[in-house]
Amino acid sequence: MTLIKSISGIRGTIGGRPNENLTPVDTVKFAAAYGRWLQKHTGRMALKVVIGRDARISGEMIQNLVVSTLVGLGMDVIDLGLSTTPTVEIAVPLEKADGGIILTASHNPKQWNALKLLNSKGEFLNAEQGAAILDIAEREDFSFATVDSLGSVVNNDAYFDIHIDEVLDLELVDAEVIREKKFKVVVDGVNSSGGIAIPMLLEALGVEVVKLYCDPTGQFPHNPEPLKEHLGDICKLVVEEKADFGIVVDPDVDRLAFISNDGEMFGEEYTLVACADYVLSKTKGDTVSNLSSSRALRDITEKHGGQYHAAAVGEVNVVEKMKEVKAVIGGEGNGGIIYPDSHYGRDALVGTALFLMLLSERGGTVADLRASYPAYYMSKKKIELTPDLDVDSLLEAMADKYSKEDISTIDGVKIDLAESWVHLRKSNTEPIIRIYTEAKSQQEADALGDRIMEEIRETAGIKS
Repeated sequence: MTLIKSISGIRGTIGGRPNENLTPVDTVKFAAAYGRWLQKHTGRMALKVVIGRDARISGEMIQNLVVSTLVGLGMDVIDLGLSTTPTVEIAVPLEKADGGIILTASHNPKQWNALKLLNSKGEFLNAEQGAAILDIAEREDFSFATVDSLGSVVNNDAYFDIHIDEVLDLELVDAEVIREKKFKVVVDGVNSSGGIAIPMLLEALGVEVVKLYCDPTGQFPHNPEPLKEHLGDICKLVVEEKADFGIVVDPDVDRLAFISNDGEMFGEEYTLVACADYVLSKTKGDTVSNLSSSRALRDITEKHGGQYHAAAVGEVNVVEKMKEVKAVIGGEGNGGIIYPDSHYGRDALVGTALFLMLLSERGGTVADLRASYPAYYMSKKKIELTPDLDVDSLLEAMADKYSKEDISTIDGVKIDLAESWVHLRKSNTEPIIRIYTEAKSQQEADALGDRIMEEIRETAGIKS
């Protein structure tokens, strides 16, 4: 059982002992710490906070605890109930709220849950703000309101519709163009809130929907991370139904993966590539993804006359870089689409609409579309080190070894080679170096990863 306290929020497994798992005690403590931070940050005591959750079995319990804690601090709560991460992000500024909390452990299995924390823009807090909340929680530096100053709760179940309307109102989304194509799409909602939101959007766009695991029971029918090894059922059903493609989302609907018409994975890395291809064909500008994302985005961006920029891993870092360079679209290679004309957060609904527009205008099959993009293959490895080794010094040594190549050190060490790249990052919690590589074939990507692992071992004096 696990409890992870980090600058991006708190997550853990349900049950067990306080301070070792995500128990009711820990939930109240960290909700109170967030509320107290908001009060200090704004200089006001009476605030408004938006709350929403995915369909996890523990979701309603955790939500009741969080809502009651904030009310106890004297805050008013807009309770969206069952929701998605991007829906809560959109709701915060629309409600003119001071912040928001999303109750979801994203792609983690059902025994996990988490509190993800937002600012008044509906964007994730930065590292400094997250650290301040951890400090408040550690010191239990909060004081609750008296009986006459308690907050209130307003339930609002309209935000799926509001979110979909926001997507349909985007300048680059033309519902009539999509309706004319009469697409047929299979949706795997992993029995969470995406099983409601994605079909609602598709039906509003005139798409025939075949539902798979769209009952929001929180009983995930497979590992909820949308990777190939977990998605055999939808890959088979897309072919059986002769669908145009399939859509897979994670439990909180900020990651988006497609299944091609032939039942093969479109590739999570290529979700952003395709959406960027469409946006850049209409809007000139730059793109951003994190350092561990596919080089294919750079290729597509340059094809459209834009410039690609890399950010440190983490959504908040990608958003910060997008704002800095005024990127027209960005995201992460895990299927996270960030489209500023909507909001600065990963949004599977926005990504779905942009992808449908691309298909509507481009024609052909989804398999044809995938084949039209540069082919890259990734390998992900890790090397375990002894606790006494200085990981930072090892990474510096690797950067020196490849100093004649294009090197980035904003997040570990990224080495860009002519036909491939390698990204080395250390774990924040254990002596591990993660090794991500990409090349023009799987064999080359795997071989590059193995070579780098051996070079790290030699540098560290570790026997193979």
